Amino acid sequence: MKIVRYNGGHVGISDTCKVVDVSHLCGAGPDEWPPVGINRLIRDFDALRPQLEQLLASEPGVPLESVRLETPVPWPNKLVAYPVNYHDHAREMASRGLANIQGYFLKANSSLVGPADRIELPALIGREIHHECEIALIIGKQGRQIPLERALDHVFGYACLMDMTVRGKEERVFRKSYDTFTPVGPWITTADEVPDPKDIGMKLWVNGQLRQQSNTRDLIVDIANMVAIASSASTLYPGDIIATGTPAGVDKVLAGDEVTIEVEHVGRMSLPVVQGTHGANVVFDKPYEFVRHS
Repeated sequence: MKIVRYNGGHVGISDTCKVVDVSHLCGAGPDEWPPVGINRLIRDFDALRPQLEQLLASEPGVPLESVRLETPVPWPNKLVAYPVNYHDHAREMASRGLANIQGYFLKANSSLVGPADRIELPALIGREIHHECEIALIIGKQGRQIPLERALDHVFGYACLMDMTVRGKEERVFRKSYDTFTPVGPWITTADEVPDPKDIGMKLWVNGQLRQQSNTRDLIVDIANMVAIASSASTLYPGDIIATGTPAGVDKVLAGDEVTIEVEHVGRMSLPVVQGTHGANVVFDKPYEFVRHS
């Protein structure tokens, strides 16, 4: 099953052909603030699932292509991200700060956008903005100090995620938290539709040119361990998002580009890149030259 947000905050379920509105089951809608209806749906999903399946089977809904899809969880309690979680990316960045050494960092929730939105480049002269192809883990059950053997039970589903980054040596959180810097979508694919979390392929293209391609087999810290590690420090809540890290092939994007991401068994989305007028500040006044290592 696919869980979607669309048309100004409605929550729906989809079979990729139609969308059935289930906003009434979780209190979602255009007037909801903060927009956490989908968090409630995720929390209550096990109890609601028979009803959701019946609605998806019996209701005509509306064609999927007729709705404007939005980022699935716009208001997570936290947006967790793991740095340098593929060995090939560590080599290209000449980094020793691997995910199993540094642990996780946080991105601003306000950086989240959806599949129908745009990636807006900040007005930073002398800085490259890079794409990073990742998978989003959506947490389904609250937990703290989750045992490794039960970690996957806390994963509600998966989505595509791009981790856009101002390249430089400043604080990672700052460089990755600009508005529009975390596209997530096009929906949440429930975990039962992903056969093996240790074998999920992913690709990213810019203007049709393949830039990144990898598989979760190549992760330094695998999905179960990411959940266990994060929960050792912070209570995880339904709707929390974990970004799994990016493989090699990161590179700059420019205004006018189109960035496409595809995650096996999960989905695909494309976002245009535009130049913005906001974002300049004293921290990024000094130019930075990105050097790729072999």
